[in-house]
Amino acid sequence: MTAVTILVSRFDPASGEPARLAPYTVELHEGARVLHALHAAHEQDPTLAYRYCCGSGQCGSCAVKVNGKPGLACMTPVAEGDVIEPLDLPVVRDLVVDLVPRLERIAALLPGGDGALPDAATVDRLKELCNCIGCGSCISVCPAVAVTDFAGPTAMRQLERLGLDPRDAADRTTQADADGLFACTSCQACAEVCPKEIRIPGKAIERLRAEAHRRGMTLPRHAEVADLVRTTGRSVARTVTPLFERVGTVLEPYGPVRGEVAFFVGCMYSMRLPETALDAIEVLRRNGIRVVIPPEQVCCGSPLIRTGQTGDLARLQAANREAFAPYPVVMTMCAGCGSTLKNDYGDLPFRVMDFN
Repeated sequence: MTAVTILVSRFDPASGEPARLAPYTVELHEGARVLHALHAAHEQDPTLAYRYCCGSGQCGSCAVKVNGKPGLACMTPVAEGDVIEPLDLPVVRDLVVDLVPRLERIAALLPGGDGALPDAATVDRLKELCNCIGCGSCISVCPAVAVTDFAGPTAMRQLERLGLDPRDAADRTTQADADGLFACTSCQACAEVCPKEIRIPGKAIERLRAEAHRRGMTLPRHAEVADLVRTTGRSVARTVTPLFERVGTVLEPYGPVRGEVAFFVGCMYSMRLPETALDAIEVLRRNGIRVVIPPEQVCCGSPLIRTGQTGDLARLQAANREAFAPYPVVMTMCAGCGSTLKNDYGDLPFRVMDFN
C-alpha cells in the first residue's frame, strides 16, 4: 500500500460558495486507478459526490477531468498530486455533472421502411460508430458546444449511425444541419478524449457534410473556398507575393549538405504567411538541409474534406503524390496539411514530418 494525496473539486451550487480543491491522502495498492482513490476518499468523507457503475470502462459513468484532461476514472492510473475535477458541463455537485440536456439531444431510431438489414459494408461503417458509452467527454471539450447551439459530437455520431441504417425512416442529414452540423470546427478535441477512440469528425461529421453538400446544403462561404481551390489550386486568395514567386525550386544549404527535405508549403504559408515559411527555410539551410519546393504542389484538400466537398479531392491528391514522389522526406509547417497528408492520403511513398 502507498499513500497518495489527490486534490478533488468540491462544489455545491446551493451553498453559493465557489468550487474548491480538497486534499485527500489515501492508501492505495499498486496499479490503482482514480476511481479507487475516490472510493478511498469517500470512506473518509461520505459527502463526496461522484458517479460510477461498472468500474471497467464500459458504462461511461465515471468520466472526470484528471489534471485538466477528461478521462474515465476507472481506467486512468492515479498519481501523487492528481487534480480531479468535473467535466466542463453544468455541475450538480462535486464531480457529478448534468448530462441530461445533452443526452436528450441524441436521436433514437425511428422504425420505418421495409425493415431491411444493412449490408456487410454498411455494418462495418456502423460498428465504428456504435461504441459510444455516453461519458460526455467529447461534449465537455467541444468549443462549438461552448458558444453555439451545436448538439455536440456524439449527437452527430448518432445521426450518422442512424442515417446509415436502412431501418431508420427519419431524414438525419436535415436534422444534423438543424442541430449545428456546420458549427463543428474540426479541431479533433473530441477524438483526442474519446475513451473508445471514435474519430467523430472523420467518421461522422465529414460524412454528414458530404451528404449535405450533395443535397445543396453547403454553406455559401464553404462553396467559395471550394471554387477557389478548383480554379487556383489554393484555398485562400493571395494578399502578398506568394512564396513560390519569391524562391526557386531548390535551395541549397550554406555549408555541406547533411540532408534533404521537400517542403509542402500549404496555402496559408504560401499565400498569406510567406515570411514565416522563409524563416523556416533559413533555419533548415543553416543546419545543412537542402530544401526542395516542388512547384506542382497544390492545396492538400483539407478544406474540401472538412466541409464535405470532395469532388475535386482525388485530383488534388494525385497531383501532390506525383509532385512529392521523388523525395523520401516531406516537411510541412501547417498542422492541417500535415494531418491531412498523414491521415487522408492513405499509403504514401514518402515520410511526412512536421516543422513548427
